[in-house]
Amino acid sequence: MSGDEGRLAIPLSELEGFGGRLRSIKSRMNATKKMFDSYAEDIGDDGVVDKMESFESNWEDGRGDIDEQLTGLADMADTVYREATKVDQDLAKQLEKGTKDS
Repeated sequence: MSGDEGRLAIPLSELEGFGGRLRSIKSRMNATKKMFDSYAEDIGDDGVVDKMESFESNWEDGRGDIDEQLTGLADMADTVYREATKVDQDLAKQLEKGTKDS
């Protein structure tokens, strides 16, 4: 046992920007109708266009919940990053001050 099992470690470099990536996913998810509409004339086959519209319609049914969840997760990720960074900086300042006082 290395003794690291009880230590809290937050990979700040990976968490930084995670909220923005989730918001980007949400934005792209909400753009599916525009994307499908932009391809409708290129496809030409009404059957395929109908299937795309059907998919979009069914997808829209659950999108509100997913949208809310992504927004909440993005906000949480931003908060965790901000607060963990603040704590890390505060601890570094205290450590620096403690070494100067010694």
